[in-house]
Formats: sequence, structure tokens, C-alpha cells
Amino acid sequence: MSPVFLALLAGAFSLLCLYLYLKHSYWKRNGIPTVRGCVPLLGHTLPIITKRMNFSEFTRLAYEENKDHSMIGIYNGTRPVLIVREPSLVKTVLQSNFSNFHENGFKIVPEVDPLLSKNPFFCYGEAWSTGRKRLTYAFSNVRLKTLFAAVSGVCKKFEEFLNGRLKTGNKYEVDMKKLFLRFTGEVVANAGLGIEGYCFEDDAGASAFHSLAGNTFAESLGTIITIYYPSINRLLKLRFLPKSVDRFFRKVVSENLNIRRNDSTPRNDFLQLMIDMEKTGEVIDEESVSAHAVSFYIDGTETSSITLNFISHNLAAHPEIQEKLRKEVRSTIEKHGGLTFEALKDMTYMNQVISESQRRFAGFGFLQKICTEEFELQGSDGLTYRIKPGTEIVIPVSGLHGDPKYWDNPDVFDPERFNDERKQTIEKMTFLPFGEGPRICVGMRMALLQMKACLATLLSNYKLELSPRTQLPLKMSPHYFMSEPAGGNWVYISKL
Repeated sequence: MSPVFLALLAGAFSLLCLYLYLKHSYWKRNGIPTVRGCVPLLGHTLPIITKRMNFSEFTRLAYEENKDHSMIGIYNGTRPVLIVREPSLVKTVLQSNFSNFHENGFKIVPEVDPLLSKNPFFCYGEAWSTGRKRLTYAFSNVRLKTLFAAVSGVCKKFEEFLNGRLKTGNKYEVDMKKLFLRFTGEVVANAGLGIEGYCFEDDAGASAFHSLAGNTFAESLGTIITIYYPSINRLLKLRFLPKSVDRFFRKVVSENLNIRRNDSTPRNDFLQLMIDMEKTGEVIDEESVSAHAVSFYIDGTETSSITLNFISHNLAAHPEIQEKLRKEVRSTIEKHGGLTFEALKDMTYMNQVISESQRRFAGFGFLQKICTEEFELQGSDGLTYRIKPGTEIVIPVSGLHGDPKYWDNPDVFDPERFNDERKQTIEKMTFLPFGEGPRICVGMRMALLQMKACLATLLSNYKLELSPRTQLPLKMSPHYFMSEPAGGNWVYISKL
């Protein structure tokens, strides 16, 4: 090699080293403690890329290992990201200074994901306000009562499916996540679109509605880049929602809108609610309806099935709590003369069980926000940081949910934490199963409705027992960006 080439090579290497030093010393220069394990170029993403853990688990460990700090810095590649640990700072970001942090960190490219771009989770400003108002209206108490008719029908299908499985034996061993995906998929098909989902039919194959979820939520290189490297995705333009799913919803919505606009037969589904809104004079184009249908699907299938999965595990692992909840379910159903909308509202212990399961195992272990207007964050430990527009903030939900500072014996499953008396003592912003503030999950009430209906059907007729196939203690799979037990959650279901 010539001396000139070696000199150029050495110069380029020196510039790279200087660049990386400046990038990875950002938090030190700003007086913010940095999480250990930063790797040049990759920052703190090496364990996520190598599948040693998912990002939820990483943020939980970062939270636990930095107990003395109100905020800590990490690097997503070379990009600085701030993790806020204190509930007061979480409140600042999610609620009290929402206008400074109103964007979510999970970004999609609108031109390649046009339906998702209209989802309130991904859009901002007037589009966000309009979309949220429509969905809030669709999930009002009166509208949920209408949708419950479809949910009730799915409960009957669910019971018939389980009875069919138990014809050949006393116990049915199943990975509960897959079972609950059948239920939530059928709810979205029936209550969302007014179509058959075929989720409880094994010979339906790819036409079964719950098979869509496997295409949408499976972690791939595309989803990793979309979720963790949005700036790279602006160049690559990778889509999050598969084309097949996009086409499916456009086709179903188009066909149903054409039929229903000329048909006065009342329907008890989400699509009908959108048509009813159109009749009041609100302009709702076909693409917007398709986008709202996708929102119903995304909010209704995966997140609810994940939550139900962990609830079933906790109930199977704690038979005394399962029996207590079963007694409430049965007595309430008897009181109301059946599994009605009002009966579900009266199941208060079930609310406690759901909340405690969400605390122990958050479906999504972190929240991402983007600073949109410069603001000074001040921690109780004296740390101060003037955050700049474009800086990403991470709220470690799993860390807050398991912190002994806010929860006595946090590793113990205890639904009594959420009884009427004790839940008043829970510190604000330490329990975030649906987020908080103006961007709190708009589908929360619908999610709780279908989860309670599913659990009531299951517990009133069947017993849950842990299968030896479940790996204990539960560890989260590193191959999935949401929370899922490694090896699955296997349970024996038997008739009472």
C-alpha cells in the first residue's frame, strides 16, 4: 500500500472515531447518566439485534439498574434516546405538557402505509383529532352495548369450539395465545366488519381471519427497522401493514359499504356505526372507513390476545384466585339472567384480575414519544435536561409496573392491589396498561369488553391448569417486539 493511501485510511479512521466519540458522548456532555453496554455504531441495540432480549426487556433492565437516577440516556445506533424513570416526568410527557410531546415514537411512511397513516396512533394534528373523535364515538357506552350482541355470538362459538375439543378427552392442552387469537380474530370479523371470520374452523386455512394476525405482527427485518430505526425507514420505505392485509380490508369495506348503503337492515357491528355517522352528515370516505377498520383490527386482535394469554397463565398458576373469580362470574350471570352487557360491568373482581395481570406482564413494555417543542425536564434528583425537538423519549412501562418503590412484593400476583380501597393509594403514572393522557388507547373499553366476555365464558364452564410444557418462570421471547412467553403458555382446559 502506498503511504498516501495509508494516510487517507488513517485519516478516515480518525474521523470515524471522532464522529463516534461525539455521538456516543452526547449524554455525558449533557450531564445525563448513560446505561452501560454502549457499542460503537450500534449503541445499545446489540442485544436486541442479536435476539438476546427484546426492547421491552432491555428498558426494564435499564430501569432497574439505574435506581438512583430520574432519567437515563441510551443510544439507538448513534441516535440519543432518553428514558424517564420518575412518575412526575412521565406525567409531564404524557399529560401535563402533552403539546410538547404529542407524537408517538413508532413511525410509519404514509405513502407506503396509507391506511395506518389514518390510525390515531400514527397521525397528528387535525387528522388525529378527527380520527380519535370518530373512534371515541364508536366505542361510547351506548355503541359498545350494540357491539356486545356480536361479541356474545362469538362467546357461543368459543364454547362450542372448546366442547368439540373436549369430546375426545377430559383435558385439552393448548397454547393459550393461539386460542385467544381465534377469539379476538372472530370478534374483529363479526363485531368489526359483520363478516364470518372462520376462526374456530380448522379447515378454513388461510381464509380464517385470525391468520391475518400472524402476517401482520410477526417480527421481521422490516418490522425491526420500522419500529427501532424510523429514520432509516424513511429512506427504505418499508411497510408495516402487509399488502395482503391492506387489500383485504379495502375489499371487505368496499363490498359491505355498497351493500349496506342500499339496505336498511340494522347490523350490530363497527362498520354499521361508521355508516350511521355518515347518515348524520359527516363525510366519511371509503379509505377512512377502511383505515378505521384496520384500527379496530390492530387494537382488537393482538393486544387483547396477549393480555388474555397472561391472565390465563396467572389464573392457572393461582387456582384459589381462579375459583374466587369463577364464583363472581357465575353469581353475576345468575343475577342478570345470562351473560349480558350489564353483567360484565358488575364483575368488579374480574377488573382487579385483569389490572393485576397487566401490571405483572405488560403487553407492550414501553412507550415511545417524540419531543416536538423544546422543553426543560427536571428530575427530583437534580438532573436537568433541555430536550430538543426530534429527541425520542422512552417510558419504561414494565419497569414502573414492577418497582418495589411503588408496589409491595411486586413479583406476587395479587388482584387485591386494585380493590376499591387500595387502588386509591396507587401512585399516578406507575400503572400504564393503556398509556395515559390525550393519547390513551381509544379502544380500551372495547378491549376490556371482549376480554371480560371471553374470560366469563371460559371460567363459568371450564377449569384451567398449568401444563408442564410451560417454561417457568416466564421469560419474554426475544423474537417478538410485544410481550410473549418464550416457549408459549401451555394450559390444560377441562370441563367443570
